[in-house]
Amino acid sequence: MRLTLSELKKKISKMIPDDVDYEVDVEAGSIAIVTKQPAAFGGSGNNLTVRIAKTIKRRVVIRPHSEILADEKAVHDAVAQMIPAEAEVRKIWLDPALSQVILECDDPSSAVGPKGSNVRALRDQIGWLVDVVRAPAIGSRTQHDIRRYRKELADERKSLLRKFGTRIYRTQRLGEPWVRVTALGSYREVGRSMHLVTTNESKVLVDCGAKPTTNRSEVEPFFAAPELLPLENLDAVVITHAHIDHIGMLPVLFKYGYTGPVYCTPPTRDLMTLLQIDYIKVAQAEGNEAPYSKADIQECIKHVIDVNWGDKTDIAPDIKMTMENAGHILGSSSVYMQIGEGKGEHKLLFSGDIKYEKSWLFDAATVRFPKVETLVIESTYGGPQDVQPTRQQATHELHDLIRDALGRGGKIFCPVFAVGRSQEVMIAIDQLFKSGKVKPVTVWLDGMISEATAIHSSHPNFLNRDLRRQMLKGGAENPFNSSWFKQVDSRERRDSLLLDPNPSIVLATSGMMTGGPIVEYFKHWAPEPGNTLCFVGYQASGTLGRRLQQGHAQVPIMDRGQTLMIDIRCNMITIDGFSGHSDRNQLFDYVDALNPTPRKIICHHGDPQTCNAFRQGLREKFRVQTYAPANLETLRLS
Repeated sequence: MRLTLSELKKKISKMIPDDVDYEVDVEAGSIAIVTKQPAAFGGSGNNLTVRIAKTIKRRVVIRPHSEILADEKAVHDAVAQMIPAEAEVRKIWLDPALSQVILECDDPSSAVGPKGSNVRALRDQIGWLVDVVRAPAIGSRTQHDIRRYRKELADERKSLLRKFGTRIYRTQRLGEPWVRVTALGSYREVGRSMHLVTTNESKVLVDCGAKPTTNRSEVEPFFAAPELLPLENLDAVVITHAHIDHIGMLPVLFKYGYTGPVYCTPPTRDLMTLLQIDYIKVAQAEGNEAPYSKADIQECIKHVIDVNWGDKTDIAPDIKMTMENAGHILGSSSVYMQIGEGKGEHKLLFSGDIKYEKSWLFDAATVRFPKVETLVIESTYGGPQDVQPTRQQATHELHDLIRDALGRGGKIFCPVFAVGRSQEVMIAIDQLFKSGKVKPVTVWLDGMISEATAIHSSHPNFLNRDLRRQMLKGGAENPFNSSWFKQVDSRERRDSLLLDPNPSIVLATSGMMTGGPIVEYFKHWAPEPGNTLCFVGYQASGTLGRRLQQGHAQVPIMDRGQTLMIDIRCNMITIDGFSGHSDRNQLFDYVDALNPTPRKIICHHGDPQTCNAFRQGLREKFRVQTYAPANLETLRLS
């Protein structure tokens, strides 16, 4: 049953003893109980916090009152005194908006102590909530900057959380419930993903991406659609994952005046910030005006609410959301929405980009959802001929390619997405070199790959168990630490590498060759027959990568305002099995695993023919209603 904030407060007041000091606040969808006596709410088992959460059916967090919080110097002094030296505390982060201290340690178990004794004693001493995490093997500048920025703007973030929560717990609007989805990008195309979920009470946007294309009029999603405007009527934005075609235009919303929350996983928060900053740099390097500024990105960071997989969160008065692993890239999520309540409830699932197969990095996409009535699913490889090799087959194919190319003394250059494909290929190369079957050469990483890899190291809980274990052991066990991986850290380094006659491997962004450092290697190395251009990711229609896959013998490249014609004499190989997208068989298996089968399936994120073919295949196999709408179409779901 839906309750107003005043009704929730009344229920809570009946459960808390009279001698306990507290006040009830909101942090977006969570109910925050701020108290000078946090111990009164703790304890094991069915403690007071758990009982309150069960009663009001909301997520409840206990926040220590500001009056009992030690200052920053006292926090550092207490950590030094109370946490054992063998824990090796590397960094101490304060988040005043959440009254939380994060300790990064080499040995978290020593820091926590027997049955949590060290953490409890520290918490009692300093007042702050204490979270102990393992220090990453590779530090991330992006994560460091985000934490620093959040700390500086703690008061403002606290006010925003209260504002978001007040909006969520507003008075119920009268009228019959209904749900619609409007296609605002990525329908019958790959790129600029954006979906608008509208109910009789709420508006929620899912993703806000850019399209990888040279056609400037098609880069942005349909911001001017009347269903989306005005932006102040938008309750929330949910981000499935951090690829540019899903987050590239998110700061534009803030530039245009959006002031609401952005929900995503912590890895998505870090990766999307990295990629959005790079998006500005690439636009400027190509002589184009960037669609937003760094200030717009910072405004976006300020509004981000972290959501971990499995946590049910209220994001609008009538919408609860849960994110689950999508298996695509670090932190990628399928978004499950429970809209309305009782007989009028509708359960909607956005698959996001999914990989329904265990990869070198991630477990297969989750299919365990209570019930899905409408599924919005990607169709990238949904065509009848879109069957890919397994990860193991793809790895063998890459190993054979490397042995052959290096044996001829040639160079291998791979256009890769900084996030996901880079790390998968790195692991496969590391496996080959450690096997002793080929003499290792330097593997140069150009672009944001090293920083993206550092972000992977900062979020081990979002990786599969095998890789997580390797990374936590560190040293030679961690594949990303291997000596053959080196960063191209300057233009001078890149220029010398371009002229170096020795065999080498280069992984460089961008993944579809729409710009970035990969174009420099292509200009210099494509005319040489001994070299190999290796594609390991999807190449969208209209990109340079797609034209090369289609067999063009010569392509034009813009260089300092002039057009160069590049002759293609190098070998060109495509290895499909490294894609983060499921092929047709896996997509069918994914739908088949949902129990019960959704009544409606909406296909997007694929070329027009692919979307339609996938829609037809789903209808024939599952005997359900299927759709492949065009952009700007609206479908009523209930």
